[in-house]
Formats: sequence, structure tokens, C-alpha cells
Amino acid sequence: MKLPRDLSGAELIAALRRLGYKQTRQTGSHVRMTVSLPRQAHLTVPLARAIPPGTLAALIKDVAAHLDATIEDILPKIR
Repeated sequence: MKLPRDLSGAELIAALRRLGYKQTRQTGSHVRMTVSLPRQAHLTVPLARAIPPGTLAALIKDVAAHLDATIEDILPKIR
């Protein structure tokens, strides 16, 4: 599956909330998201108009690894 090129930081944060992540803090233009289950993990999301593809790929890879899923499983949930 191809990564979306126009996904904003706010849209990614909303998608992460649907996956169980919660916003724990914000420093400037970056938001830290935390999930507790199955184990605690943190993710820092930039509040950009469009997240660069490499950054988005790394964030999705981290989410997939934490949730024991594949990138292809996570992509439809963030659109």
C-alpha cells in the first residue's frame, strides 16, 4: 500500500487515538502520544500540515511493531 502524501499531524493524532493512543504532552509543534497496552510505548508526532513520507513511514512502522501488526494492517486505519 502507498503512504498518503497529504496526511497532517492532526489527522494522524486522531487516527492514533482510534488505535488506543492518548496525548500525554505537547512541546512546541510536537505531540507525544502514549499507549499502555499491550505494553507502554511512546510516539512523537509533528504537527505539520503534511507529514513527510519518510517520517510518516517511520511512525507507522513503530505503531505496527508495537501493536504486533503489519504496516498494511495499520494503513487503512489511519486514512
